[in-house]
Amino acid sequence: MADLGATMLLSGAAVLALLLAAFALSVPLRDVSIVDVAWGLAFVVAGWVAFAVADGDDVRSALAVVLVSLWALRLAAYIGLRKLRHPGEDPRYGKMRERHGSRFGLVSLFTVFGFQALVAWVVSLPLQGAAASTNDGLGPLAYVGVALWLVGIVFEAGGDLQMQRFKANPDNQGTVMDRGLWRYTRHPNYFGDFAVWWGLFAIALDGGAWWSVVSPLVMTLLLTRVSGKDLLEKSMSERPGYEEYVQQTSGFIPLPPRTKLSRAA
Repeated sequence: MADLGATMLLSGAAVLALLLAAFALSVPLRDVSIVDVAWGLAFVVAGWVAFAVADGDDVRSALAVVLVSLWALRLAAYIGLRKLRHPGEDPRYGKMRERHGSRFGLVSLFTVFGFQALVAWVVSLPLQGAAASTNDGLGPLAYVGVALWLVGIVFEAGGDLQMQRFKANPDNQGTVMDRGLWRYTRHPNYFGDFAVWWGLFAIALDGGAWWSVVSPLVMTLLLTRVSGKDLLEKSMSERPGYEEYVQQTSGFIPLPPRTKLSRAA
């Protein structure tokens, strides 16, 4: 069985192998956006490798890997099915392909697949910390972590399902989704992701892996400042009714909608 250092190394190698395989598949398909499906699967790979090789508490490790697998497989399936309904490369990557021309393959290897492999490995640290923990049994923090994970999966999966149904109705074209969970936060799916990873960190922290806090911090930064909330809101800012929605609805943490009276105050 492996110690923490070896567990981290082996998990990282497995994640890198998966993303390299996704890169190899993207070349003949001419579709780099398959990396979005591989992103979720990377955590399944990292978690199960850590569970298999680490010399730690099997109960904590099993809890972490089952929870992350449920989250990640749902996410990968959701993105994969969306790609089947709307085939073709994501416009973000299409612009990169046009900009780099014949160099795009090499550029995407490092800036898309390599970078996401590195980020996925960093974010997966609570899985490795939980697997390598020698503290026996689950303490209060582990149960707090499970509760946070449950909140997160409800908001992420529920928000995605509600948005999918909203977009499927032609009458909603060009309008703003402000119902269900989207009434309390403009980004229930991103908030759900946030809660899931703070929950997984709490499980790892219960086993003493305080250093894995870098994982939810990185995920929070990605969700709120890099590739999540801020980026999406820039693309939505010109949509009719969106400014009013922003004024009424919390930007991230779910809160009761603000009324016109409270905004004026």
